[in-house]
Amino acid sequence: MDNSIVISILSLIGTLAGSLGGILVSSKLTNYRIEQLEHKVDKHNNFAERMPVMEEQIKVINHRLEDLEHENQRQTC
Repeated sequence: MDNSIVISILSLIGTLAGSLGGILVSSKLTNYRIEQLEHKVDKHNNFAERMPVMEEQIKVINHRLEDLEHENQRQTC
């Protein structure tokens, strides 16, 4: 076989291996980033679910404070 053919075949194999390796590394990085985004979304969703509960608790606390203020005003009069 001619040297140029062997070199061409080796170059083709190297190019294909390099391209496939780059694709695999890029795919792994993309999957990692997607997983990180999913974790952030999960944290945000948990926060969004807890907010209505916190709002309701704040309303209850405000009502209790108002009741205590009214009671305190009645006692001072």
